[in-house]
Parts: sequence; structure tokens; C-alpha cells
Amino acid sequence: MRFKGLDLNLLVVLDALLTARNLTAAASSINLSQPAMSAAVARLRNYFNDELFTMSGRERVLTPRAETLAPAVRGALLHIQCSIISWDPFNPAQSNRRFRIILSDFATLVFFEKVVERVAREAPAVSFELRPLDNDPDELLRRGDVDFVILPEFFMSSAHPRAALFDETFVCVGCPTNKQLPRQLTFERYVSMKHIAFRVGGAQMPSIEEQFLLEHGLKRRVEIVVQAFSMIPPMVSGTARIATMPFRLVQHFKKTFPLRIIELPRPLPTFTEAVQWPTLHNSDPASIWMRQIMLQEASRM
Repeated sequence: MRFKGLDLNLLVVLDALLTARNLTAAASSINLSQPAMSAAVARLRNYFNDELFTMSGRERVLTPRAETLAPAVRGALLHIQCSIISWDPFNPAQSNRRFRIILSDFATLVFFEKVVERVAREAPAVSFELRPLDNDPDELLRRGDVDFVILPEFFMSSAHPRAALFDETFVCVGCPTNKQLPRQLTFERYVSMKHIAFRVGGAQMPSIEEQFLLEHGLKRRVEIVVQAFSMIPPMVSGTARIATMPFRLVQHFKKTFPLRIIELPRPLPTFTEAVQWPTLHNSDPASIWMRQIMLQEASRM
């Protein structure tokens, strides 16, 4: 079907190509043969009067025109999916929806486990794909590649709707056998000790407590950087290292690891863990249902 001269079927081809940046992978993702994919790309180039991509060595690089088309095309297809195709009423008890969620191990262990348990009772065929923290969750939300992101509000943009889940505080932890730990830390002693630091995503973005220290002109001695809070307790146990962790997570791990909470020289700011979802999912019945589940479970914490 054509709209103002454009075969609308080509939008699906264009989205696959802009996403995969590889003809073979793009063709496979939409079940097209290689010759059919090549013919569709030729038609797209002719319609837009643009090459859409060029080769730089072995890498396929989008042209400026293709870069501007990518968000518009994905947005149009998502709008069709959410507003026209997915019009059936949502019945949790009969749904086999899979929710794709980006969250930390902290949020998983102290909060989302409860959500999973409840959903298993109320909607046994609903499933989850829990993904690790990403450098650019905004882009994944914009593309509709994930349904939810659960992060501290500190790291969220205003590009998508969000809702607060619960507040959390940071505490400093060490091993009970660590004789270097005083009853109360000074800032000088705190920054000079060996730290295990959690940093968000592959780009190693500074954590909340690290940014707080930088704002006060302080830099701690980081010996080990980890990408999951759950890696901290075994790295602290039996050593002279210390770490800064969310209080609820420390309570969780104290059941299996000897951890001592040490009062910080100055309390770190409380942070709010929040959930964010794509703007286009704002009126999606399944998304609304899942958000209500999460907010209700958060209110019980």
C-alpha cells in the first residue's frame, strides 16, 4: 500500500536496516530473502534520493538523512503497534506477555523478586526478561526495545514518564574482623581506605555516592570496580576493604555474609528508586497493569 508515493511496507524494511545496520541480519529479522531485501533497499534509496548508508571499512555507517529517519520510523511503527494492532483488552490471567526490564541486582533482590512472585500467582503465563544496566536506557525506551527501566531517579531523563517506587539510603560496610575500621569514620579516613565501588553500565558512570564526594572535592581510593552490588560482600569479607551499599541490600546479604555497618562521616543523600516506561506505552493496558503491580508492591516495602 502506498501513502504519498511511499510503499508503507518499506518502513518495516527501513527500520530493520537502521537497527541491524547489516543487510543479512535485517533481512533475517523480518523474514525476507537476501534478493528481496536488496531490492527493497534500492527502492528506499530511490524514494529518499539518499544512499542511506555507506561503508567505512567493514562497518556500515548511516548517512545524516538515515540518522534523522531512524527515530521517526521507529516511532511510527511503535505507534501503530500500540494504538492500532494491540487493541485487545488485557487479561492478565490469560496473557503470555513478556516484559523486558532493565534494572540492577539491587532492585532485583530487594524489590522485583516480590513482583515476580505476585505475577506468578495472578498471571502465570506472563514472563520477564531482566536485562543489566545499560549506558543509554533512554534510547532503548525510545525504540521500544524495553518495557521498563528501574533506576534511581538521579539517572533518569525527563524524556519518558516515570513513577517513584521507594526511597533508599546508603551505608558504609566492612568486614567485622577489619581492625582498621574505627567506630566512626572521618572523611580523611574514609577516602584513604581501600574501596570497592559499584558503577553503572559499561561506560562506568560514577555512582551516586561518588558524585556526592566529587561535589565536595573528595576522591576515594577505589581498589576494585564492580558492575553488580552482589559482587561487593564477598570482596569485603575477610579483607580491609570497605564499600558503600544501599541499606536494604546490606540487610539482605547479612544473612549470608559477615558485614559491619559503619557510620559515614556525613550521611549520603537519600535516593529514590523509580520506574520509567516508553511514552508510547503510557496508555497500553498491559503496561498500566504492570505499573500498578510494581507501585503496590513498592508501597508495602
